[in-house]
Amino acid sequence: MVNIDTVYQKVLAIANKEQRGYITPQEFNLFADQAQKEILEQYFYDINQFGRVPGNNTEYSDMLELLDEKLSVLKYSSTETVTSGSFQLSSDVYKVGSITNGSVEIEPINFNEHKLRNLSPLTTPTLSRPRYTNQHNTIKIYPNSITSVFLSYIKVPTTPNWGYVVVNGYAQYNGGASENFELHPLEENNLVLKILQLSGLTIKDVGLYQAASQEEIKDIQLEKQ
Repeated sequence: MVNIDTVYQKVLAIANKEQRGYITPQEFNLFADQAQKEILEQYFYDINQFGRVPGNNTEYSDMLELLDEKLSVLKYSSTETVTSGSFQLSSDVYKVGSITNGSVEIEPINFNEHKLRNLSPLTTPTLSRPRYTNQHNTIKIYPNSITSVFLSYIKVPTTPNWGYVVVNGYAQYNGGASENFELHPLEENNLVLKILQLSGLTIKDVGLYQAASQEEIKDIQLEKQ
């Protein structure tokens, strides 16, 4: 987890350093949510990219392992009851990891491919060779004699919120009304930079946006070395 007050104070300190404008709590909360979503989505893009290149055997340096570690804070699992061959994904499922029936992993497949395979008795699904389709968050399991599965998934992160109370006209942090970022602690700096980028656009400060963008590029380049 990343403490939301720590991030907000860093964002304010940098933005105000050269009198570049005040970022209200309402604005910050909007930027915080957007920044968290962008970072999470980038994980899957990076996994796809780094999966195409050889890994790094140096301890703590392999990017796929690092990305897996970052995603670990959002990894969850559940046992799902399958009724008439299907079950509905919960609204907190961001991305399905794997679905298994006992020790057998169920193969994900698109619906059109499933129909094509069903044309041949040799490729129809069986208990030892099951598969599933995902249509509008409804998981359909084949064969439909399977009644229970184990689901691993990446959950939707909690919406971050810097809660506050107004005292003498000033917003003061209220931890009890706040939600921290549901990201790995390593992402604190990235969150600050992304929020500064979004803030720079809002307060029409091109310098702030460019400075934050340049720092973000540096961080990305260091990670990929």
